[in-house]
Amino acid sequence: MAYKIAVASSDGKVINEHFGKATKFLIFNIEGAKYKFSEVLEASPFCSNGDHDEDKLLLVTEKLAGCRAVLITQIGYVAVKALESRGIEVFEIKTLIEDALNKIILYYLKVDGGIKYD
Repeated sequence: MAYKIAVASSDGKVINEHFGKATKFLIFNIEGAKYKFSEVLEASPFCSNGDHDEDKLLLVTEKLAGCRAVLITQIGYVAVKALESRGIEVFEIKTLIEDALNKIILYYLKVDGGIKYD
């Protein structure tokens, strides 16, 4: 099963962005147990000093439509619900992108029945 994962990163190496403050998301195509970088999705931050711009939040979630999951360091409840309403799972994690993708891929292989245990 092929799918996409969005990663909030400022440097392309580490997941290190708060969802509402991210200016870009790296999109990875996943097929089986392999991933490949696809594109950079530009975003307008919608969180500033505790205030949220609902219109910008909706724009970001629309841009992420088609992704199975988003990997970020932090996210608020309203943003989680907005993503979940589009069928996008949220994982709060701060680590190397490569490590996180490998773990998420294994998780989805297990969930989707791709890993069998005797």
